[in-house]
Amino acid sequence: MEYKSTAKYIKFSPYKLRPLVDEVRGESVQSALNWLSTQAFKRVLPITKVIESAVANAKQLENQQVEDLVIREICVDAGPVFKYFKPGAMGRAQVQRRRTSHIRVILENAKTAS
Repeated sequence: MEYKSTAKYIKFSPYKLRPLVDEVRGESVQSALNWLSTQAFKRVLPITKVIESAVANAKQLENQQVEDLVIREICVDAGPVFKYFKPGAMGRAQVQRRRTSHIRVILENAKTAS
């Protein structure tokens, strides 16, 4: 069975989150959380929270153990872009874009995945 979790409107650019997500895709949950805990980036926190939320869903629904779970799918999609203007050269206005992300995680039992 698969266990899902999503986080929307994360205030980090998807371009900055995707390299971190690519490292943990296909890994066991325990090793992914250990690897994320060693990274000194603030943008690791929402990824960790989404994975932990999916683990909590697995424990609640079918009493799965963390050691038995593997990350089958994890993806970062672009959310809405907040646009605002800042002064630019020669009296012009420069468009500034504040990008957001949506993170989706799907976990499954490692024994049924093999």
